[in-house]
Amino acid sequence: MLSPDHERLSIVRQCQLLGINRSSIYYRRVALDTAEDLILLDLIDRQYLQTPFYGSRKMVVHLRSLGHQVNRKRVRRLMAKMGIAAIYPGPKTSTPHPEHRKFPYLLRGVTIERPNQVWSVDITYLPMARGFMFLVAIMDWYSRKVLSWRVSNTLDTRFCLEALEEALERYGNPEIFNSDQGSQFTSDDFVKMLQNRGIRISMDGRGRCHDNIFIERLWRSVKYECVYIRAFENGSKLRAGLGEYFEFYNQMRPHQSLGYQTPNELYLQGDDLLQAA
Repeated sequence: MLSPDHERLSIVRQCQLLGINRSSIYYRRVALDTAEDLILLDLIDRQYLQTPFYGSRKMVVHLRSLGHQVNRKRVRRLMAKMGIAAIYPGPKTSTPHPEHRKFPYLLRGVTIERPNQVWSVDITYLPMARGFMFLVAIMDWYSRKVLSWRVSNTLDTRFCLEALEEALERYGNPEIFNSDQGSQFTSDDFVKMLQNRGIRISMDGRGRCHDNIFIERLWRSVKYECVYIRAFENGSKLRAGLGEYFEFYNQMRPHQSLGYQTPNELYLQGDDLLQAA
């Protein structure tokens, strides 16, 4: 449309005639996944696990203390790409959709005393040696058992639906299903899949990460015990590694909060007691 070598019309005049901003002609997009950006993404992710209340301002201070000369605009862009924000005013990888229905939080004061009483779901960012992906997991609150999981390179709804379908097919229906207010979990398809089975839907209040604290602890374990120490090269190796880790997590890793039982042991014990009753 524009002709930089036009004999009679300058770039300025051509932009005026076309009604476009001259700065857009000279703009060259900077690729996100540079080596330095990936280093910053990893550092932000690690610090966020420690201080989820850090917004872009404090994250800039933290990165500068490590010797990285970054500005707030860049950090804000990287945090947005990861889908994270300070726990106040909004949740992390979850951007609410303004037209989606929200549900009240049903777990305040509730005693969790049996498997399949409450399930929860969440999404987190996973760094790789080059690039990153997102992980969704569904957990049983009573036993901390990871019931299903999926990874994706985008924050779409499809991989969340696949995880939900698998969990329901393998373990039946929970009484209550808890999530944050992210657009993936408030979408019509996701909500209908739960409602069609008579499952009560509970949603965390905005910025209340502790409403879903069990799965937040899971993310810390996954990253420090698997993802960070192995630096997976690509999505295929990440999936394989996560498969091995979740098998270990469910069947072999003792949990202090569970009396040093494994999630699988506690889930099956609780299930046996329910059947006997």
